[in-house]
Amino acid sequence: MLARVAKYRWQYVMIAPAVVLLFLFSYIPMAGVQVAFKDFHIGGTIWNSPWIGLDNFEFLHDDQFWIVVSNTLWIAALKFVFGFPAPIMLALLINEVRHNKFKRFVQSVSYLPHFFSWIVVAYILQSLLTLDGGLVNAFIADLGGDQIFFLGSTEWFRPMIVASGLWKEVGWNTILYLAAITAIDPQLYEAARVEGAGRLAQIRYITFPGILPTVSIVLILSMPSLIAVGMDQIYPLMNPANQPVADVLDTYVLRNGLQQGYFGPATAIGLLSSVISLILVLGTNRLSRRLNGEGLW
Repeated sequence: MLARVAKYRWQYVMIAPAVVLLFLFSYIPMAGVQVAFKDFHIGGTIWNSPWIGLDNFEFLHDDQFWIVVSNTLWIAALKFVFGFPAPIMLALLINEVRHNKFKRFVQSVSYLPHFFSWIVVAYILQSLLTLDGGLVNAFIADLGGDQIFFLGSTEWFRPMIVASGLWKEVGWNTILYLAAITAIDPQLYEAARVEGAGRLAQIRYITFPGILPTVSIVLILSMPSLIAVGMDQIYPLMNPANQPVADVLDTYVLRNGLQQGYFGPATAIGLLSSVISLILVLGTNRLSRRLNGEGLW
């Protein structure tokens, strides 16, 4: 054991800061989970607050909570249906581009929105979609149509969230798939061309099977995001007009925990979300191993 540590000592030194940060910010804070079972208030401490059992889980009988759960599941399902296959398709299309300069240009343009914060994206959407001088509504008015209150519409909020998420992250998410494509043996494509296979046949029988293990891993890792649909994206765009469909678990926790001071119920909701995310990861990993033999463990 010591000989192995000595042999790879510099590798351990390189990963040590990440391990320390993971321990400080991910494992030590887990002690706060007990707040879900205590009557905690500002001025006290986690350790001297009285235990109250499952009283903080009374939100399960709250109708508003289940509306929030429904909103979360709707947005999560839409993001998954449109957001998961989109980078795979984009990576396959980029891989088919034969002009290297154009290929690099497309990659750079698609990556760029990832580096914008969601606050910046929210300002861009407000500039485009607002009723007062928004470019989209100005275009609709020029065509003779009625302007749409996108930012306050319960019908348009979910499509706006899904579309902005795709625009921001689809290019960045292609990186893993493009890297997996480069690892495919070029001789497979040469043999396929000799046999008369066209580009679509090569994608179907070589490229996609070659990146399938990567797709499986990304699918497993994306499962927790089905519950955490992105407060940093939704909260800047949420307002009283669209709140009936915009209020999700993350914003519900924020409102109850930080704004109203109900720390126990907010922690309980967070704990329940984490347990569900863990179940989704374990279930997806097991299903992936059964279907194609690939998984995280």
